[in-house]
Amino acid sequence: MTQTRALSKILSLADFERAAAKRLPKPIYGYVSGACEDCHSLRANRDVFAEYEFVSRILVDISQRTQTVEVFGKQYDAPFGMAPMGITAMSAYRGDIVLAEAAKRANIPMIMSGSSLIKMEELVAVAPDAWFQAYLPGKVDQIAPLIDRVAAAGFKTLVITVDTPSSANRENNVRTGFSTPLRPSLRLAWEGISHPRWLFGTFLKTLMRHGMPHFENSFATRGAPIMSKNVLRDFSSRGHLNWDHVREIRARWKGPMVIKGILHPADAALARQYGMDGVIVSNHGGRQLDGAVAPLRMLPQILEQFKDGPVMLDSGVRRGTDVLKALALGARCVFLGRPFNYAAAVGGPAGVDHAISLLSQEVSRNMAMMGVNRLDELTPASLIHVGRS
Repeated sequence: MTQTRALSKILSLADFERAAAKRLPKPIYGYVSGACEDCHSLRANRDVFAEYEFVSRILVDISQRTQTVEVFGKQYDAPFGMAPMGITAMSAYRGDIVLAEAAKRANIPMIMSGSSLIKMEELVAVAPDAWFQAYLPGKVDQIAPLIDRVAAAGFKTLVITVDTPSSANRENNVRTGFSTPLRPSLRLAWEGISHPRWLFGTFLKTLMRHGMPHFENSFATRGAPIMSKNVLRDFSSRGHLNWDHVREIRARWKGPMVIKGILHPADAALARQYGMDGVIVSNHGGRQLDGAVAPLRMLPQILEQFKDGPVMLDSGVRRGTDVLKALALGARCVFLGRPFNYAAAVGGPAGVDHAISLLSQEVSRNMAMMGVNRLDELTPASLIHVGRS
């Protein structure tokens, strides 16, 4: 079956996930799809969108509708973008580059992960408008050099993820055979052999052309290879990090700076106090604290405390209707992670282009059904809260 024919059967982002479950070895798919402990937050992130229903208008001329949105002075062609995703280059060959180039073609925002296996300098060279997401190193003296490296690479927007003070209890990784570092085993070897398209098209191709993948962007210097015991040492405890470190980074970073991982209104107020240009309401896709509140539920309260810049959201967005509900509640734009990862794994660049197109078409179609021409016409009055089912 040709790739074009295969992608023609992909009608929604959910279809990409089902296809990726077959394409990827279980450890890799399990890492991407999984969350932590009992996955309550993972499910809640999706279920919360069903609590809201649209109140649509009729007989409105929607022939001139547009879904453009402005963030930090740049006009984007859609109100959604790519959330940062670690080790994407293990799901798709040069995965981060594939995503960044697709985002550039579609003119949507893309955030590169600090846990990428591709150097930040390589990515920003092909996608100069990409944002960079940093996990602050546990050793304080390593923070400033990392921030300076991001600036020197040419990134204009910095995203600091702050919801990882401790390692999460990701039992799913253990059950599916994924570990950091990756440990060679008969099970891992069998998974590779039984998924030849991934083995030859992603893993071995990477080894032959680029050598063993390393965590390239955790520090100012290159990190450990993915199969090294030093990986665990590199991901040192961040429990001592606090707002003082954010203040120091704000003084150092000259461009737009965003805090990602906000769920409490008091933290949104602090983000404003410490000079953040924007915030991303997020529970890390349910991957950190199981039972953490779904971001959509907290969005109105966050907006009450942070009014000086864009309030954005990730975690659980899968449909154009989800995008519009988040925007109606006040989000400037939303970010998706797993679906674009799956699209890259299944179809490479063409797969990601198709995923973006599917979601953009849904947004446009649903705007028409709602009777709105511009995204700023969506307000809380566009929705009715029907509660939990």
